[in-house]
Amino acid sequence: MTEETSAPTGQARTVGTPSVIHEGLPTQLPDIDPDETQDWLASFDALIDERGRSRARYVMLRLLERAREQAVGVPALRSTDYINTIPPEREPWFPGDEDVERRIRAFIRWNAAVMVSSANRKGLEVGGHIATYQSSASLYEVGFNHFFRGKDHPGGGDQIYIQGHASPGIYARAYLEGRLTEEQLFRFRQEVQHGAHAGLSSYPHPRLMPDFWEFPTVSMGLTGINSIYQARFNRYLQNRGIKDTSQQHVWAFLGDGEMAEPESLGAIRIAAREELDNLTWVINCNLQQLDGPVTGNGKIIQELEANFRGAGWNVIKVVWGREWDALLARDVDGVLVNKMNSTPDGAFQTFSVESGAYNREHFFGPDPRLRAMVEHMSDRQIEKLPRGGHDYRKVYAAFDAATKHVGQPTVILAHTVKGWTIDALEGKNATHQMKKLTKDDLRKFRDRLYLPISDRDLEAAYDATGTAPFFHPGADSPEIEYMLERRRALGGSLPQRVNRSKPLTLPGDAMYDELKKGAGSHKVATTMAVVRLLKDWMKDPEIGRRVVPIAPDEYRTFGMDSMFPSAKVYDPHGQNFDSVDRNMLLSYKMSAQGQMLHEGISEAGAMASAIAAGSSYSTHGEPMIPFYIFYSMFGFQRTGDSIWAMADQLSRGFLVGATAGRTTLTGEGLQHADGHSPLIAATNPAVVHYDPAFGYEIAHIMRAGLERMYGSSEAHPQGEDVIYYLTVYNEPVDQPAEPAGVDVEGILRGLHRVGAAEGDGPKVQLLASGVGLPWITEAARLLREEWGVQADLWSVTSWNELARDAIATEQWNLLHPGEAPRTPYVTTKLGGIDGPVVAVSDFMRAVPLQIARWVPADYRVLGADGFGFADTRPAARRYFQIDAQSVVVQTLQALAEAGEIDPALVEKASAAYRIDDPTAVAGVKQEGGDA
Repeated sequence: MTEETSAPTGQARTVGTPSVIHEGLPTQLPDIDPDETQDWLASFDALIDERGRSRARYVMLRLLERAREQAVGVPALRSTDYINTIPPEREPWFPGDEDVERRIRAFIRWNAAVMVSSANRKGLEVGGHIATYQSSASLYEVGFNHFFRGKDHPGGGDQIYIQGHASPGIYARAYLEGRLTEEQLFRFRQEVQHGAHAGLSSYPHPRLMPDFWEFPTVSMGLTGINSIYQARFNRYLQNRGIKDTSQQHVWAFLGDGEMAEPESLGAIRIAAREELDNLTWVINCNLQQLDGPVTGNGKIIQELEANFRGAGWNVIKVVWGREWDALLARDVDGVLVNKMNSTPDGAFQTFSVESGAYNREHFFGPDPRLRAMVEHMSDRQIEKLPRGGHDYRKVYAAFDAATKHVGQPTVILAHTVKGWTIDALEGKNATHQMKKLTKDDLRKFRDRLYLPISDRDLEAAYDATGTAPFFHPGADSPEIEYMLERRRALGGSLPQRVNRSKPLTLPGDAMYDELKKGAGSHKVATTMAVVRLLKDWMKDPEIGRRVVPIAPDEYRTFGMDSMFPSAKVYDPHGQNFDSVDRNMLLSYKMSAQGQMLHEGISEAGAMASAIAAGSSYSTHGEPMIPFYIFYSMFGFQRTGDSIWAMADQLSRGFLVGATAGRTTLTGEGLQHADGHSPLIAATNPAVVHYDPAFGYEIAHIMRAGLERMYGSSEAHPQGEDVIYYLTVYNEPVDQPAEPAGVDVEGILRGLHRVGAAEGDGPKVQLLASGVGLPWITEAARLLREEWGVQADLWSVTSWNELARDAIATEQWNLLHPGEAPRTPYVTTKLGGIDGPVVAVSDFMRAVPLQIARWVPADYRVLGADGFGFADTRPAARRYFQIDAQSVVVQTLQALAEAGEIDPALVEKASAAYRIDDPTAVAGVKQEGGDA
């Protein structure tokens, strides 16, 4: 054992094997005895020729076994040495103008930093991030100048997922291209106070800047999974013959800290399994997260390489800039590579901010062989030894290799320094929170970028505005002409969102006739009614092929297995096996042209597919209709963030929360019992939620959704950017035929009457949604026959839409005090009614309580508050007091308090029905509808 001094702390530690070692294939290591090496290789080749591959493989494995026995370091082959994957001799010729591109990067770096600094001037201080783009500027600029294909490219253009915190650099480039004005840059993060579209959103938000951003990326982790499923959906469109996407590439930029999010790595096996060589991830490994190192005692690049190699990806590491090549070439005994392998990230972060003398002493100094290797270099040269992610030649070589690689997705791991080129920020732990540059900081930054901005101009601007001036070399400068020429050659400026789709020819009345007929004497669950309509849609000659059924391993649960033989499950490799149920009528069938996306047990993956399909009208000019059906509990609760991203991306489509309600799937127990998804849906402004009770309601709702999203109206000539969420149930119920003169407007706006009171006696109004309609129907019978009370019955198809309308009405009244006030729809609809109103649903009370303020009567609400559990539906509904008998008691109590009936009747009814005792319904049978 030996003693050495640790560079970061100065404390002595005992070392044998270095604490961090990642060995690999000797792609770039010097060969100290080429003749001996060639003898070994020739012998191995001869073994293959004479004895075959199997024998050679056996001998190689025995050698590896013996190497371990002899304590020779054997590479795990999941990670390679901490050096560049592509050696200098294999780097392609760089086709760009190095000097011009360097100046362009300098202009963009400056304007990006000034933009954020100006947003934090005194009296404004709206935040922003400077350091992320400074570390990734070379990564983006190599792409923009040489690889990223725009919307006008003959092949259709690439999809680029920009890292959220890098948005200032993207705005700065758009400013140089003439797409944004200096005034807009000065209004970064000020989106309303200067007027609509006069400022810039903080991050990539398509809903806020619908002509600029295409993909929302700042909910960290979603970029990874969404880009994978976008690349997969591109292949889906190709294989189904809807669009040729063979020349389109998906690029996703992520941070090394972001890779800690489960969604970042959670689906990488999907990309490898489906051989998505149309996908490249670029991970900016600046080794820092918000508060410190990503993994100070480890090596994040090596960890990620092992993860991706193990998952089947092509991995390209860009660790060191070209100035390291000569040193590595002289590393005949591997001492430099070993030092690189064994130095943890926390130390590399320290080396990035320290002087050349410090690095000479603490990185090269402990080993005399390393110290001798840099004797010819000055301290300044050592200090400036660059990370690979800042060397555009190394980056270009990686991008070029990625686009040419076949059969695997590629990840590029680029080593950078956070805050690169800004002395005040570079590599510091607090760099992510540093948002304001002083005059001195700006002068040093200007000098490092060699910008022609005088001290006088800088100080004058700073004194006047609190920040430095933006820099533009002029529209006719060589740099701007170069930028624009490169983008013209690649198909136009990016990022850019374009909607070139045309409204679809939608089905007419006949499509919905079957649902409107009802089910006669048969009972049908609303889930089955929705699936029935979906099947009819898929048969339509106009929209049928554009429907994208999506489910996370639950098609059979929802009665959709009948679609397997005809629509088939999508798999790019087809079906290479005989299915175990091949002799059955409804056998499981896969096809490269399959229509159904079967995502396995992954709601996150299903949502990513829904997002890709729902935004296809803009990303590809091909409107597709995602129909994602799932257990409602595992939708908004589990993937609400993805649904928010779907809304932000302006995606459209149908989300169907099946097996909804807190008591309708009670055999499954607590975690399957959805009592609150409508509330979460209500928080998303783009989500239109319905909780229908009858098939004919479903017909009108789904037709309206199709027409709003994929049709054309005066207000939305290219369709409306909304998402329809339907909660449906697995419990078979009576399905009446659509009554004559049905109130279609009421169905679509959220409330319509389905039954009228008859006879004399006190009057009440009973409201229910979804599976609750049979409860109030039975309650009305009991009230009439046993208590002499008459009830009107109302189907509330959407508590959420009623509440939204009321809120919007109040807002209009607030803003128009001089005009006649408007009345909420629910108030108008229930105006002039008799008696109290009792509302019930299979959701918690907060769902129907949304409309309480605007109900023009005494309003009582029953709901399933609390945790779910496993039992029968009658037992659960009695437990929560939402069944018919509970509705009766609540109704009688409201009438008693209004003086309409004797209060003793309430006590009598409660005792008779035992609404506080679930054992009272222990013998009540339920039918159908399990999971």
